[in-house]
Amino acid sequence: MDDTTGRHFLQIPGPSNVPDEVLRAMSAPTIDHRGPDFSALFGELLRDLRPVFGTAEPVIVYPSSGTGAWEAALVNTLSPGDRVVVFETGHFSTLWGEMAAKIGLDVQVIPGDWRRGADPDRLAEVLAADTGHGIRAVCAVHNETSTGVVSRIKEVREAIDAAGHPALLLVDTISSLGSVDYRHDEWGVDVTVSCSQKGLMLPPGLAFNAVGPKALEASRTARLARSYWDWAPMLEANGRGFTPYTPATNLLYGLREALRLLNAEGLPAVFARHDRYGRAVRAAVRAWGLEVLCADEREYSGVLTGVLVPEHHDADHVRRVILDRYDMSLGAGLGRLAGRVFRIGHLGHTNDLTIAGALAGVQMGLGHAGVKVAGDGLAAALELLDEH
Repeated sequence: MDDTTGRHFLQIPGPSNVPDEVLRAMSAPTIDHRGPDFSALFGELLRDLRPVFGTAEPVIVYPSSGTGAWEAALVNTLSPGDRVVVFETGHFSTLWGEMAAKIGLDVQVIPGDWRRGADPDRLAEVLAADTGHGIRAVCAVHNETSTGVVSRIKEVREAIDAAGHPALLLVDTISSLGSVDYRHDEWGVDVTVSCSQKGLMLPPGLAFNAVGPKALEASRTARLARSYWDWAPMLEANGRGFTPYTPATNLLYGLREALRLLNAEGLPAVFARHDRYGRAVRAAVRAWGLEVLCADEREYSGVLTGVLVPEHHDADHVRRVILDRYDMSLGAGLGRLAGRVFRIGHLGHTNDLTIAGALAGVQMGLGHAGVKVAGDGLAAALELLDEH
């Protein structure tokens, strides 16, 4: 808005706010991506990314959106006609399943109501029925960005192991990495997919695959067509500190600074901060008399909160009022949730005052949009924030 003053509140669940330090780092002069300075930079990043994923295994970096990382995980591990199980936990899990079908995989969907995460018990039933081990992979989204629901990935892995099933576990952490506790190695994940513009506090443009040994072995016989996404030339070049094609050099400068910021705060503190903001926002929603979309308290997200608007109200109208009056962007309801939900992002580069300001804007905006609130949600959130 041309007539506004002050900062714009970007409260969507990604792309998230980029710290000034990261923006400044990205403004450095571009260097030769075939020279020794780049090799030193990239080798450092490949090492320092691993703890963020909770892995000692390789992390591959692509110049891409997260959608590319989805495709890379599939084409490097699977062959035409392979059967994959996809949990339908929201809009983005649905899109990943649609991609799998488009590239020639046989997709078996475990349906969901978009208010709960991946169901380990239902997966156990599906795997028990697959006595011939025709299922080659299970795809799950850790934090579903369209809903604010976190799937219990550790329990999904336990269900696969309890069934004695050889299926690979592929997990999307696009909106959870660097914000919600995640453990690639400890939870037995085979490929972790992620990208730059959420908890890593960067602009869009970098995508990641963390690759476990079982997935790497599968890649040697996988027959889906791949070129740009092929792990083999990436890993070979990465071993020398390079990439097989032009990297996003200035985004890598930003990544180095973002990792420094995460390490300075400490990942446990980062996760605790996000959890605290999630609790504060949910306290506000309940005080307003509205309903949190996530229906299972074990699966609440520290990244975002989906808010159901009352019947006969339009969530997109609420969002427009808040943008027009208070210069704040909220996430839209996607897919089957369009018009029913707005999403409050509380991830990445944020603090107590950011959360308080965002909730003040939502509370005022609800009133101006004609949505009656039961109580003072901002006060409820501040009370929780003031306890720490």
